[in-house]
Amino acid sequence: MRPLRVLRGLGVIVLGSVVAACSTYPPAPAPAPEKKSDLVCLPVAADETLIGNWLNKRTEKGVVGELRTLFTLQADGRMLYTEQLKRPRQPSQGLSESGCWWRDGDQLVMKTLESNGVSVDAEDPIYTNRYGISHSSADKLRLRSAEGVEYSTERTSPGYRLPF
Repeated sequence: MRPLRVLRGLGVIVLGSVVAACSTYPPAPAPAPEKKSDLVCLPVAADETLIGNWLNKRTEKGVVGELRTLFTLQADGRMLYTEQLKRPRQPSQGLSESGCWWRDGDQLVMKTLESNGVSVDAEDPIYTNRYGISHSSADKLRLRSAEGVEYSTERTSPGYRLPF
């Protein structure tokens, strides 16, 4: 009787090994592709006066330091938005966004596609910003955000970047 128990035990082990060897694991899920927006920036009119670099410097109540905002509006419809908090004796802190822009009547519309180098959900309305244009000339541009923030900007040189 004893040999029968040993054979039965071996049979269970062999059968378990065969079942394990024949079964397959589901394939590992493919890594999610990096989300890139399908939105393609469209060139703006060649005579569009908003094309260029526009710099604003301002202070806000309750914020120690100067807020600097640079709007870079390119002829091919791409935009860069850089905001920087410059504080005394402290390193600068900033936000850098890129995407597309266009003019909609008396409004500047900016659609962010990347924020600080990371793709964003282009369908999220938080990444579409509208600024009312209250004044536009060759060297000055005055904008007002939906939140009521006034930007009195001045044109800067084409390659200008905010120093960090």
